[in-house]
Amino acid sequence: MIGYVCIFFAILCWSITFVNTRSLLLDFSALEIMFIRFALAWAALCGWAFLKDRGSIRWMGRCEVLFAAMGFSGVVAYQFLENCAIYYTNASNVAILVSIGPIVTALFARLFLKDKALSLNVIIGSLLAICGAAIVSLNGVFELAVHPLGDLMALGGMLCWGVYSILIVRANKCGLSVMAITRKSFGWAIMMMLPVMVCGATESGFYALDGSFSVCTDFELNVERFSRPLNCVNLCFLGLCASALAFVFWAKACAVLGVVK
Repeated sequence: MIGYVCIFFAILCWSITFVNTRSLLLDFSALEIMFIRFALAWAALCGWAFLKDRGSIRWMGRCEVLFAAMGFSGVVAYQFLENCAIYYTNASNVAILVSIGPIVTALFARLFLKDKALSLNVIIGSLLAICGAAIVSLNGVFELAVHPLGDLMALGGMLCWGVYSILIVRANKCGLSVMAITRKSFGWAIMMMLPVMVCGATESGFYALDGSFSVCTDFELNVERFSRPLNCVNLCFLGLCASALAFVFWAKACAVLGVVK
């Protein structure tokens, strides 16, 4: 029951993020939202570590490579590809391609974890889920439109999430709590995003619609954007609930239920 509650909470938070992100895109670029979101999550998890789990604040040797791979696959690559995909293809294509994830994750688990949960029932259930996602996404209008670049990005993002879920299982064997594992993966992800933030810097007069991977350097404009209560609420939700808590709960669910479920 703990595992199912955790996974329900994570999925609920992630479904709401589309609303928060859509609102923030009026004032922030996709890159800024991604960086601020996970920086807030990392800071919150660091605060928890200093208060309750100081023993986890140490170098973990070879496990750090695993945490870095989690940060790249589950945060940097996945978020980057999903955000880009929306600009190069339609939302229905992205939703349908992402729904293939359970089959791919089960296949990865079979190949790399020797997990035998990839049964006929899992395949049939996943195919039914894909059909359901297609029906909802197409909304009664069947339009077969292939956008190679955007579709490949969405497919790549889904593959990255499958890799991230497999890496969680490996990371759980490092002897750290799921909160410590998530914190370390976020820390590596932030370091990987910093060069992109520098390359995406722009001059004043920035608006989010000018580019999804730009960064505002105008002080007055930044004060105005961050002083708006709705922006602060949305950023806090994305950082604290949809990133810090949801990723921790996802990792906990994978540990309790298994990655395929």
